[in-house]
Amino acid sequence: MATCPRGRGIASRPVANQIPFQKWQGLGNHYVVTESSQWPVPITPARARVACDPNFGIASDGILEVRLSPDGPEMVVWNPDGSNAENCGNGIRMVAQYLHATGRLPADGRIITGAGPVRVTVDGPVVAVQMGRAVFPWGEGEESLSTDLGDVRFADISMGNPHAIIRHDDPESVVRTLGPLVEVDARFPNRTNVEFVRRDGPGEITMRVWERGVGETLACGTGACAAAVAAVRLDGATTPVTVHLAGGDLIIDVNDDLEVTMTGPALPVYEGRMSLDLTARVVAA
Repeated sequence: MATCPRGRGIASRPVANQIPFQKWQGLGNHYVVTESSQWPVPITPARARVACDPNFGIASDGILEVRLSPDGPEMVVWNPDGSNAENCGNGIRMVAQYLHATGRLPADGRIITGAGPVRVTVDGPVVAVQMGRAVFPWGEGEESLSTDLGDVRFADISMGNPHAIIRHDDPESVVRTLGPLVEVDARFPNRTNVEFVRRDGPGEITMRVWERGVGETLACGTGACAAAVAAVRLDGATTPVTVHLAGGDLIIDVNDDLEVTMTGPALPVYEGRMSLDLTARVVAA
């Protein structure tokens, strides 16, 4: 861990009560990966907000809390606003790599998420994840939604967490304006992730995402899965689908039963310990 000049605020040597973590990224979606057993207190919404703060904390798209038990490793996703997500496609690749690097990834690749267990295969920097079955909660098709910026049509798809898929010729132009309106619409009592998608070819789409509880991010793994499912089932796309995100590409395979496999990278950025000041503020939150 880098040290600051003498007299500045960060200790030059790790101290036992400083909270250890690693920073990982998958296509620019960046998370803190940390083990619950190494925290002196449980992670709570308030503590997650303090830790993820972009100015006074680590600056992160969220916390991936790794819990280890006889039943196997579990990933708990904390958003920067303190809410929980049922699953995180980019996050599960990071946790898979983290467990693989520390020799604790089960032989069958099984990791428990809030949306149920998934299975992963690590191949160098790339991880393939069997994400489970996509669901159209209200049937396969599109629905209408009225917003302050006009009416939109969307496909409601669940990957264990909710997604509203909206077709648009220029996803970049609307993600920051229309995204937050759709996220909190009364149609979604628990809010939703919002994906804007353009069809680019037979098996190729461009997607921009507004993530529930986070805002715009460079990538969203479960969102890419949901967008690929919509493209295959509602727009006749061929599978596997290459999903172009702001941070890079994911490959999504969708079978006839809507079982989805996601393949993409996850890479470490750095590791360290929270400073004494940040640790104290997190614990006190």
